[in-house]
Amino acid sequence: MTFTNDKYKKSRGGYSRMLELSCASCGTVITRYQKDGPGMLKRLYLDRMTTTTPDSKFLTCPNCNKDLGMYFVYEKEKRPAYRLFAGAIAKKIVKA
Repeated sequence: MTFTNDKYKKSRGGYSRMLELSCASCGTVITRYQKDGPGMLKRLYLDRMTTTTPDSKFLTCPNCNKDLGMYFVYEKEKRPAYRLFAGAIAKKIVKA
């Protein structure tokens, strides 16, 4: 997996890292995600998700069926994303 290098990455300082996201309840790996810039992980942009491309209204764990986030369009950038629920995702930095 190579990092996506676009205007969104540049606007956040050009710093990216690859995260492996898993369900906080059961530990099932959900996806790999390119996080741009510093700060908390509040939303998952669909164009940054690598191993999975969800297409439903909710981001759901395939193992325990717990809802992890809700689909919306981030108005500031007009990008489709999932807004994460508090404490639903566990993350680990991995090598790209």
